Amino acid sequence: MKISSQIKIPQEVVEVALKLKLNNFEVFLIGGCVRDLILGRKPKDWDLTTNAKPEEILKIFPENSFYENKFGTVSVKTNSQDPTLKTIEITPYRYEEGYSDFRHPDKVVFVSSLKEDVKRRDFTINALALDLEGNIHDYVNGLEDLNKKLIKAVGDPRERFKEDPLRMIRAVRFSAELQFDIEENTKKAIIELSYLIEKISKERIRDEWTKIIMLPDGARGIRMLSSFGLNKFIVPELDEGIGVTQNKHHIYDVYEHNIKSLEYAISKNFPLHIRIAALFHDIGKPRTKKGEGPDCTFYGHQVVGAKMAKEILKRLKFPKEIVEKVSHLIYYHMFYYNVGEVTERGVRRFINRVGIENINDLLKLRECDRIGSGVPKAFPYKLRHLMYMIEKVRQEPITPKILKINGNDLINEFNLKPGPIIGYILKILLDKVLDNPEINQKETLLEEARNLLKLDENEIKEIAKKVDEKIEEFEKSKEASLKEKYKIN
Repeated sequence: MKISSQIKIPQEVVEVALKLKLNNFEVFLIGGCVRDLILGRKPKDWDLTTNAKPEEILKIFPENSFYENKFGTVSVKTNSQDPTLKTIEITPYRYEEGYSDFRHPDKVVFVSSLKEDVKRRDFTINALALDLEGNIHDYVNGLEDLNKKLIKAVGDPRERFKEDPLRMIRAVRFSAELQFDIEENTKKAIIELSYLIEKISKERIRDEWTKIIMLPDGARGIRMLSSFGLNKFIVPELDEGIGVTQNKHHIYDVYEHNIKSLEYAISKNFPLHIRIAALFHDIGKPRTKKGEGPDCTFYGHQVVGAKMAKEILKRLKFPKEIVEKVSHLIYYHMFYYNVGEVTERGVRRFINRVGIENINDLLKLRECDRIGSGVPKAFPYKLRHLMYMIEKVRQEPITPKILKINGNDLINEFNLKPGPIIGYILKILLDKVLDNPEINQKETLLEEARNLLKLDENEIKEIAKKVDEKIEEFEKSKEASLKEKYKIN
């Protein structure tokens, strides 16, 4: 079958492939890049397959290739500015035997035909080959599955998943990413062999799980992991919330509430740590539930949940920074704030506990929590008022403290006695600095003070009084501006 003439193979790929052809070798684009080209998506990487052996490929690309594995793949560097095209992978046709470590073949045999090579690949839609003339070579009915929007294992799905059980999670990822269904026999094999996930390194599971949660439909992927039994071996704590009903403040069970919270985080394109926090924020509820019905309680679930999240993320080998951020957000996500009840002092204590660098993330998590509870507004008046109060207490009031001199400097320089005149002079100097910040230098300010002291005390007092009125008006204007910013009455 000929591919659409509108689909263009990048020049960097064409140049590498042509060198192989000019040396009398077969060469095809293979795998995900072919699938994506047909679907009209930009490939994330580019793979070629050929009947040339690794040492023959290295001879053709002596200056810009390297070969550091036992599976035959040679990497060829290009001069492309596109990150996806900087390296092109070339793999000889091969046959694989035995997967004693459930990942790598025990034996790799280089073969002479493309047809034999595609039998080892994971899914039919990833086993399509494309030649430079635009012809599709399909030995596993991958095009049919692509048209049907099906994820289907090549050959016997049980054999494919026993070779590398991570393929079961990849099937879920492809399904969520491409909006495809998983073919029935492939699905049955996943459910039957889900326990093999325990054979996979936590790092590989973490990477696939992260890719799922970062997808536009990542919540669907998480649901599939649970429904296929895979999540029992990834984050079983999350499944504890299935069927655990909540109180009158929620319309979903704990599991669905967490998923809905993740959906909102994804819809707002929040970063990874907030997505994870949204998914895990109420993970401690099943272990803290007391009673049933609309008045049941979950006291301390945020403390239990923060500890559980930390254990889960450590188990999955997440970086320390992610572990700490997520557990911190979950620990504080139940913060209390009521307009008129919490004082500026209380807000300052809240900032000190949570950390100013975490405030925005915490408010985003509260948004996810609210929408996940089924309420219509993600950012109600209370949260807007809290943001207003946080910004208000963080803004230093306009006082003489910003000056490069103080009362002692005036006393020592001009042999003055402590008294009201010191304050009057500092306020007048403050006004001058606000109009012209460049004069906020000790010697300049002392010179300004010397000129002021030529006036009598009553004149200095009147000038200072006008400055007070000016600063008061400025502070009122600043507060009004803040209230307008956050739509506060």
